[in-house]
Amino acid sequence: MKRAVFLDRDGVINRPVVREGKPFPPVTVEEFALLPGVAEACARLRSAGYLIILATNQPDVGRGTLAREIVEAMHEKMLRLVPMDAVEVCTDPGQGTPSEFRKPAPGMLLRAAAEHGVDLRQSWMVGDRWRDIDCGMRAGCRTVFIDWGYDEELRAQPDFRAANLSEAVEVILRNG
Repeated sequence: MKRAVFLDRDGVINRPVVREGKPFPPVTVEEFALLPGVAEACARLRSAGYLIILATNQPDVGRGTLAREIVEAMHEKMLRLVPMDAVEVCTDPGQGTPSEFRKPAPGMLLRAAAEHGVDLRQSWMVGDRWRDIDCGMRAGCRTVFIDWGYDEELRAQPDFRAANLSEAVEVILRNG
């Protein structure tokens, strides 16, 4: 079985748009900008034998306030710059009964693990919001929380904390 690092998108891979202490995804391809060191951090994970799988909630698509084509164009841009093995996207709008794929539910991680032969106990989830940490824990992964100081409480304590993805990769490689 393979090991993977599951990465949230906004706030881990790219700069979120922060308004009143809350993070929001970019709404244009031009606004989509990688955070410093992301490509190098992902390359280090791959060379250490980890699959890299993006797991992102994109509820604005489900709400009809952001076109799926724009999100896909952002992901195409990302994949040209960052080595990744798979992209999991949930467009559930988060209203009513959430789907099994909308974080904090572990569905995206479970689906990707089944598809790519991943041992979740040997894998990691890296995110900057409580939903990411809860998702990783529910899937059986170890977790790293990237703390940007948002006005949002964690619901569960992560296994580790980091200032950015480069620091998270150091944690993962040390604790493999």
